[in-house]
Amino acid sequence: MLSLHELYMNRCLQLAQLAAGNTAPNPMVGAVLVHEGRIIGEGYHKAYGQPHAEVNCIASVNKADENLISKSVMYVSLEPCAHFGKTPPCADLITKHDIPTVVIGCRDPFTEVDGKGIDKLKTAGIAVIANVLEKECKTLNRRFFTFHTKHRPYIVLKWAQSNNGVIGDLGNNRLHISNAYTNRLVHKWRSEEAAILVGTNTARLDDPSLTTRLWPGKNPVRLVLDMELSLPHHLHLFDNAVTTIVFNRIQNTIESFDDIKNKENRTWYYQVTNDVSIVHQIIHALYNLRVQSVLIEGGAKLLQSFIDEGMWDEARIITNENLEAGEGIKAPVLGSSHPVKNERLFSDQVAYYSNNQSLSL
Repeated sequence: MLSLHELYMNRCLQLAQLAAGNTAPNPMVGAVLVHEGRIIGEGYHKAYGQPHAEVNCIASVNKADENLISKSVMYVSLEPCAHFGKTPPCADLITKHDIPTVVIGCRDPFTEVDGKGIDKLKTAGIAVIANVLEKECKTLNRRFFTFHTKHRPYIVLKWAQSNNGVIGDLGNNRLHISNAYTNRLVHKWRSEEAAILVGTNTARLDDPSLTTRLWPGKNPVRLVLDMELSLPHHLHLFDNAVTTIVFNRIQNTIESFDDIKNKENRTWYYQVTNDVSIVHQIIHALYNLRVQSVLIEGGAKLLQSFIDEGMWDEARIITNENLEAGEGIKAPVLGSSHPVKNERLFSDQVAYYSNNQSLSL
């Protein structure tokens, strides 16, 4: 049974989740203000660059309850910031409103915060209770935590397979596996990640748009591996509807994150070499470009290369149990993994796994 602190922190998590896919590179955060067992304010960080959860929480308090703010407990799922970024420090806002107690879900690993918010609150004489539902709070922001503690993006693998484990046709024909409902689910997954990666063959044979057209949400940055720049430019990936980055051996047009930040959609080229694993070069590039998460949808070979390098955090496998394919491309093999959950969408079984080697944050 949840304690009172855990009950209100759970509400913070519910609020924070409402912004899934909209806050990166910032974390999802929820805040609740409680006076003597009654919630008088709630808020969450709705989108990158917009007011933080604490700001929205305090702003939501009714005028009749404003005199109670200085007698209430603030619950927030992540340590309040202590630095000037897109918005002023939330630790200062809490101090300004004389809130006497703050209950925090977990510490912020970002170097500009990382305990400084807690220290600022304590220095102001505010009582701080930390690490309430810590595991759940870290799990909610696992992309953010992975990026700042492991210095790489959070990596999600996804593929669809027939009931006999076939992922694609041996010829040039596309094998349609998943149904309309799981197709929509995949577009929801896309909206929750910063980038999406496919290989050369998937780009050429399937000509995917890699957008969220079946789900309301932001399109991820499109990534394609095309080592010899052999893909024709009539493909959807090159329509400039969404920013696209092409990993290749021939040319480079990106020097830093600022090159692609706030620029109009266009195609960029990132040069890799033969000296280091392509997987690690992609991961290194995405970290430097401040891409916090990537969904890998492309081909068995590309997916297996990430699995073999141990570079993945989640895998989501869609199996059409009504489809028995003939000879075809076999699905990747996960190896060491931990089953998380299963769900059924008519003919499709969706299985979720986590990497045994990357369970801790």
